[in-house]
Amino acid sequence: MDFLEYIERLKGVLTRIGNEQGESIRRGGSVVANTLAEGGIVHTFGTGHSHMVAEEAFFRAGGIAAINPILDERFLFLKGALESTRSERQIGIACELIDDENVGTADTAIIISNSGRNAVPVEMALEMKNRGVSVIAITSLEQSRGSTPRHSSGKRLFEIADVVIDNCVPPGDALIHIDGIDSMTGASSTVAGSAIIHSIIIEALSELTGRGVSPAVLPSANLENTSADTLKNILRPFAGRIKYLDLDTEID
Repeated sequence: MDFLEYIERLKGVLTRIGNEQGESIRRGGSVVANTLAEGGIVHTFGTGHSHMVAEEAFFRAGGIAAINPILDERFLFLKGALESTRSERQIGIACELIDDENVGTADTAIIISNSGRNAVPVEMALEMKNRGVSVIAITSLEQSRGSTPRHSSGKRLFEIADVVIDNCVPPGDALIHIDGIDSMTGASSTVAGSAIIHSIIIEALSELTGRGVSPAVLPSANLENTSADTLKNILRPFAGRIKYLDLDTEID
């Protein structure tokens, strides 16, 4: 057993996504395209390690500017690992978080949850829909369908979202068994989720350019010809709608 088996199994997950989730990814891209064409914002949200996929789309080289990640230190392990697990099961937190965001009916929310069962991502999806926001879910359908919901609605994320994209990850997330170790290793949902969220964005951009619309896309901040002013000028139209835009910060 070596790491190459892990790489091959990751390739298998990505191949399944490409072969089985194309229609859903295109639907998600179309939803995002409509949001961008109408001047809306794409909100991203995940708890536990899924928060990394929500952050992956924000302020990203080659990514769209109109991304607002909904973040909270309880889910980023900043208050502790077990606290993160406890918090994502608590009803009421999502309502608290969404009230602090500038959410409009033209917006889209991409909610990432591998298990799709915990209270906070389910509640976030319900609250977004209550506000007229389209919801795209990235989740493991195999794991979620076999899991008991932890939200009082009795629903899991895939039962709420307008578009559901299966990350094709097996229950438990990990891909590799090593003799002598009880637990599987080699997690896959972060790689799968990142590939999916970028695929959604690529589809949205492709559709928009076909309509003659050119949405704001960010270049890498580390290219020689990208200045701080370049980035600020691209992001400035979204000031007040995206929480983490610090446009007054000076960059050397």
